[in-house]
Amino acid sequence: MTTVDNASPAESGGRRTHPLPVRTIALGTIGSLLILVSALGAGATLAQDPVLGRSAMSWVRYGHGRMLATVILYIGFLLVVWAWVRLGRHVLAGRVGARPVLVAAACWIVPMLFSPPVFSRDAYLYIAYGTLPLHGYDPFTVGPGNLDVDPVVDNVDSFWQSTPAPYGPLFILLAKGVISITGTNMIAGVLLMRLGLMIGVGLLLWAMPILVRHLGGRLPVALWLAIAGPMTVVHLIGGPHNDLLMVGFLAAGTAMMLERRHVLGMVLLTLAVAVKATAAVALPFLVWVWAGHLSSTRWRNFARACSLSLGIFVVTFAAATFVSGVDLGWIGALDAPTAIVNWLSLPTGVGELIHGIVGLVIDLNKVYFVNVLRVLGGILMLVILVKQWWRARDGGPDAVKRAAIALLVVAILSPATLPWYLTWGFMLAAALPWKRRQLAVQVTFAVFLVLTYTPAGDDLLYNWLFMALAAGVSVLAGVSLLRPDPLNVFDRHLEPLTPVGMSVGR
Repeated sequence: MTTVDNASPAESGGRRTHPLPVRTIALGTIGSLLILVSALGAGATLAQDPVLGRSAMSWVRYGHGRMLATVILYIGFLLVVWAWVRLGRHVLAGRVGARPVLVAAACWIVPMLFSPPVFSRDAYLYIAYGTLPLHGYDPFTVGPGNLDVDPVVDNVDSFWQSTPAPYGPLFILLAKGVISITGTNMIAGVLLMRLGLMIGVGLLLWAMPILVRHLGGRLPVALWLAIAGPMTVVHLIGGPHNDLLMVGFLAAGTAMMLERRHVLGMVLLTLAVAVKATAAVALPFLVWVWAGHLSSTRWRNFARACSLSLGIFVVTFAAATFVSGVDLGWIGALDAPTAIVNWLSLPTGVGELIHGIVGLVIDLNKVYFVNVLRVLGGILMLVILVKQWWRARDGGPDAVKRAAIALLVVAILSPATLPWYLTWGFMLAAALPWKRRQLAVQVTFAVFLVLTYTPAGDDLLYNWLFMALAAGVSVLAGVSLLRPDPLNVFDRHLEPLTPVGMSVGR
């Protein structure tokens, strides 16, 4: 089989070929398999593990065994990142097209489908929220702690035991469906939950070529960013996180709006909101897209598009709520994430920084500083969203670009930010034209955001020594996209890059 790992365009006679980068794909696959195996000891394992708990291999879950498993898991993650960066260099140099990127992504994703949860324990919380309605509880009123189902309750983080579900009716329906099949089998529940969330990947694959055509990007670059990247492979799928399903519906709905299939687009966008309410941020921007396709005056077009969008939203959301067998109580639980305090949220981080400086002089409660900055951050966020919405009034691709910006702003300026929140706007932005230096920055952030949590799902953001190491590794990954082998360990001539300044857009 022809490979591209050692072939330059000149060596292939200047022809634009798209063979499979076999060694790069194999490198990432080995890394993904290492994550799968080591996660049995280092991942977010079950409190009572029926696989290793009483076996001769139970030692990997404790003490030095767990330390060894953790080291192997990080090695696996670094191999996935290394392979992703190598694949990115192939994409930017025009050595591979969309198909090899999808083959690589599939090889890296498949092992993660069978892995214990990594870098998050959210999968167990999802199972608990799906179990509540099946036992007669309203998941929007009570938390998992009300359940008398030991395998479920025991694996939910104590932080969320009394927290009602902040998710929409469509996700509760999915969770109920999973638990109605798997019962209290937590391993089967996690695996089936992942398969259900993989609907989001299917929707992204369907939508991305359409988005690229309208937004001006390159399909191989978009797929490399959105499907093959560690934020998707390790966080959204390995986690797993229901944000994957939300962004899938969001991307598909946006694509349909650009294709002038407005009714279908708004239905899909409503389903995104029915998974997580955050998707609603994009709706006002995409109304401008619909209005831009109409032939009357701007404000008549907007009024018509807005009224039709509202009608479709109400009907679709009501249907999803009815089928799910729940009510609108989840709206009251939307503030649940605000209980999280970490510096990934810009207002929270600034509040903590100011408190630390003032604390050198006078001892005051940190909560006052954090709350004040969160209020100011909320005001700033609202101002930015309104400005972006108004600038999107011409509709078309520009409105989609500003919707992506709005989603990123919400993720950063919200009172609480978790690493995977940054994927909300990024999945739309992946279809835009990118400059190589912008892609290097994206690589840096993608790697760093995964490393902010332990493989078992615990917060590392205040372990400053580890964060410094994670930042160094992340910057090295980003620089490696621009300069193969920046540490001069290998022969840098193995993977020639595109000439400086070459566009990676269409």
